[in-house]
Amino acid sequence: MVRIAELLAYPLKSNDGVAVDRAELGPKGALRGDRSYALVEAGVDPHEASVGGDGGYVNGKREPAVHGLGASYELADGPDATPTAVTLDRPDRPVTGIDADERRFALPEDREALEAWVGEYLGYAVDLVREPDGGLPDDRAAPGPTVVSRATLATVAAWFDEVDDAAEMRRRLRPNVVLSDCPAFFEDRLFTDHGEAVRFFAGDTPILGVNPCQRCVVPSRDPDTGTEIAGFRERFIRKRRETRPTWLDSDRFDHDFRLMVNTVVPGASRGDTVAVGDSIAVGDAVSVDEA
Repeated sequence: MVRIAELLAYPLKSNDGVAVDRAELGPKGALRGDRSYALVEAGVDPHEASVGGDGGYVNGKREPAVHGLGASYELADGPDATPTAVTLDRPDRPVTGIDADERRFALPEDREALEAWVGEYLGYAVDLVREPDGGLPDDRAAPGPTVVSRATLATVAAWFDEVDDAAEMRRRLRPNVVLSDCPAFFEDRLFTDHGEAVRFFAGDTPILGVNPCQRCVVPSRDPDTGTEIAGFRERFIRKRRETRPTWLDSDRFDHDFRLMVNTVVPGASRGDTVAVGDSIAVGDAVSVDEA
């Protein structure tokens, strides 16, 4: 039986994740606390900005130095990955008067101190923005938890000599839900054509698989240093084409630089809790209007 092997949230968008045993599905469907904070260029409205490489978010798509920041979190109680504090560390660099290379920030109280500390590291002013209810996902049309299988991570890691193992590939791809006891590319069963979604169940909770995630430059970079694998995209596309399941026939899979599944959580499922060990059962295709 397919099960949830790992649940991961990324409380500070584009920074390190944290594993949790269980998580509530929040008001917009994301794991509660996931991407609840983000860094943007000073003055940027996070709700209007694009998450692309030139949209104003301080993310791996546009700022390789983000990979040099390490983050660990203190979390709220309950099935909630909202951070009450974050400890950041940055690579050794000349300090110009603000602080050393590691510092703990209470959230949201130390927002201004965090902005100054990170801004010094990056060399330009940033704002720490907060969206406590729905988070700040990349796919605003499908903001539910992203899903991939552990076997997929291991298979894709093996395509690249520069990637150590499935755990490193997970850090590069940044999923919320990792499945076990299933073959590679099982998650490709969780989407179908435009206008439809695949209803699947995490325990008793229905979730809608909508589209395969379009990848960007981030998986090509070492998650700690930002060093990029030469020819990553080309090799990924070639291997993805070679290993594409024969049954995968979806007009949403319009090119081979896609991996992982974006989801929508129906309104009735929001507030439910999903947990490591929950079984996964795949249902039928339904209209996306049912979200």
